[in-house]
Amino acid sequence: MKAVERAKLVRSLRHESRRLRLLVLVIGFFLVTLTFVVVSKPDALLFNLNGRLSVDQAPRSLLIRQRVDADEGRSAETLASATGDPKVVEDDTYGEEASAKARANANARGTTAEEERMLASEPEQRKRAQEATTSEILAGEDDRGRKSQQEGHKEHQQHKLTLPTVSNYTIHDATDGTDNGKQEDTEFNLTPDVDQRNGRDRSHQAALDNMERDKPLCDFSNFRANVCEMRGNIRIHPNGSSVIYMEPTSSGSKRNEQWKIKPYPRKGDELCLNHITEVTVKSSIVAPECSKYHDVPAVIFALTGYTGNLFHDFTDVLVPLFTTASEFNGEVQFLITDMAIWWTRKYAVVFEKLTKYPLIDFNKDNEVHCFNHAIVGLHAYMEFTIDPLKAPHNYSMVDFNQFMRRTYSLPRDAVRAPGETPQTRKPRLLIISRQRTRMFLNLKEIVAMAEEIGYEVVVEEANVNSNVGHFAKVVNSVDVMMGVHGAGLTNCVFLPHGATLIQIVPWGALDGICRIDFGYPAEQMGLRYKHYSIGVHESSLTEQYPLDHEIFRNPLAFHKNGFEFVRQTFMDTQNVRLDCNRFRPVLLEALDQLNQ
Repeated sequence: MKAVERAKLVRSLRHESRRLRLLVLVIGFFLVTLTFVVVSKPDALLFNLNGRLSVDQAPRSLLIRQRVDADEGRSAETLASATGDPKVVEDDTYGEEASAKARANANARGTTAEEERMLASEPEQRKRAQEATTSEILAGEDDRGRKSQQEGHKEHQQHKLTLPTVSNYTIHDATDGTDNGKQEDTEFNLTPDVDQRNGRDRSHQAALDNMERDKPLCDFSNFRANVCEMRGNIRIHPNGSSVIYMEPTSSGSKRNEQWKIKPYPRKGDELCLNHITEVTVKSSIVAPECSKYHDVPAVIFALTGYTGNLFHDFTDVLVPLFTTASEFNGEVQFLITDMAIWWTRKYAVVFEKLTKYPLIDFNKDNEVHCFNHAIVGLHAYMEFTIDPLKAPHNYSMVDFNQFMRRTYSLPRDAVRAPGETPQTRKPRLLIISRQRTRMFLNLKEIVAMAEEIGYEVVVEEANVNSNVGHFAKVVNSVDVMMGVHGAGLTNCVFLPHGATLIQIVPWGALDGICRIDFGYPAEQMGLRYKHYSIGVHESSLTEQYPLDHEIFRNPLAFHKNGFEFVRQTFMDTQNVRLDCNRFRPVLLEALDQLNQ
């Protein structure tokens, strides 16, 4: 029995030994494979798709440096794309309800300083990419110069940064490194030709074709608004909520782009955008047949959002629409999603100045419209402003101010007509009154004080039912306009150049918000601006809280609760009893400036 047991034990040990050797071989093979993968392509270990993350797997903030192999198949003279790698941009990084709300949202999301630094660096990276591309296009006939530019472009392609962050609106985001307006004005000389004139024409057209083909359809880099712009064979199919860029049949490459955009400039404000129709912008070789042809550009934008409030009528629609469409001098077709008929009638004269064609209700139209040029979304920047460094043709708020005066046929372009002296008439002061919140509790006392120091006083209330044309004429007739922070101050767009806007800032550490909403825009329009912050004794909040309450000792502490809390606490429940003795010097200073 002992011999039998010994034999069984030997066989068992041999079996276990073979299993152990097999396990060692498997583990060894795995370690060798893993070592090879790490050495040859480390990104593949952590991320799929050559270092790019899928949308639902992307971490919040991680900057990945990846090497992009240069395309050896293209010739040295062919335009190389500097913006060909798609990236996914985090659209909710920035809030859009004034600066205080934006900061509150950013804090609530826990965005670190390092994240912001890396996000802010993206436009610079795109700028460097574009500069490299432009340098290659404009290369002269000097072989040595052209060779060095090509080598610089390759080096740039091999050190491109990709930001794999999550986007709320699109899965296929891409960087935008080209300005359409500049493309048409630039001459390119890519390759020398025997016939210089014919060669230059062919090179120029080839460069334009390449740039248009390589430029992404959409630009999602702006913190406030996403905009898509394309030229070529474009099919707009409202019934399918889609804009289709038809791939040129002569092109050897395919874009394979698809974007989701809500064409209303409140990027990141989900409460607002929930009511906006989403439009799909994509490239394709298949599309519905055209049923209507247009020989003018198309601009697609939304109306619902916050429109109906005078301030948002301008900052969300009218100012961005002017910025986007003015360059076409009326030769442009508007397609409006979420159209409000009453709103288009209210601002009918503005639409008549910007377009010569009937408005198309995007949500109710069944045609397939064909265009050669289309813009989806509106160019927008900070609140109620235009950035002339970024706007088409360097438009500014001075241009918008002039546009509004022309649109409503207002007679006064400046506070003083040529040959007019200060003694010709009394300066006129308009007081914007309010009836529900932030009212002047001592309006009669304010009027009497203003008249005493030499003003002719006009009191008007601006609300959603006000006739815009009538109110514009009243505003244009005055030299100074004053009011408590609110939508009524938006009427400063009708003031003549050099007039004065006085903003009364309610209690609550609201100076920053008020300057952003009206102070900076007024100055950019060429108006004089005065900022008057009320004291505790001028606020009706003293009737609701004891004087030793935190709301008076440290109002800024309430801002950490978010903009909605600030609005409800300091704007919706506060009125103003202006201290006329304290406010009097402000009106006197405005009067002295008018008399200069």
